[in-house]
Amino acid sequence: MMHIDIISAVPNLLESPLEWSIIKRAKEKGLVEIVVHALREYGLGAFRHMYDYPDGGDSGMVMRIEPIYAIISKLKAEREYDEIIYMSPDGERFSQAAANRLSCLKNIIILCGHYKGIDHRIREHLITSEISVGDYVLSGGEIPAAIVTDAIVRLIPGAISDETSALSDCFQDELLSPPVYTRPAEFNGWRVPDVLLSGNPKLIKAWQDEVALERTKRLRPELLNND
Repeated sequence: MMHIDIISAVPNLLESPLEWSIIKRAKEKGLVEIVVHALREYGLGAFRHMYDYPDGGDSGMVMRIEPIYAIISKLKAEREYDEIIYMSPDGERFSQAAANRLSCLKNIIILCGHYKGIDHRIREHLITSEISVGDYVLSGGEIPAAIVTDAIVRLIPGAISDETSALSDCFQDELLSPPVYTRPAEFNGWRVPDVLLSGNPKLIKAWQDEVALERTKRLRPELLNND
């Protein structure tokens, strides 16, 4: 079973994304255990402080080192982790290849930043991987953490009833997926491509490969230039 611990200053933001659809079924099947930890429980003083002003006089608030150190130390005492991930806009861009790799691990911590982020000493001494979901800034790392968790869990064998479905997703072969269609074969004068109704697997695969390459060239040409 995979075990994912998510550390958040705003844990309620993660309740809904982790309780429905594929993630819910994966948890019910015993394929993954996901625990969301409220960082405030490790905050300082009677008011459980988690933030302070940044050194150097900049504006905003920074997550203090002590609460984060305390909860990560506690978790590491309970089990050995393959990765301790920090969700950050300046991390490595998340990709399908990264999701594939992470889905093969056993124990993961995901730390969600908030406001200006975390004291950099945590990044220097405790974090093993930093992940960004795009070149933009959100209020916190909870939504990115939910994205990463969803991308990982759906790849765990048994999470999807048809396991081959995940293997044909976008980006698995560094190409966009070909278009998909279903019944009826014609609607409002719009027809499903005849080749998909031919029943010929070779022709269908050749068409899918051709269209996937064409769509990638047109919509995401940078994917073809990664080499």
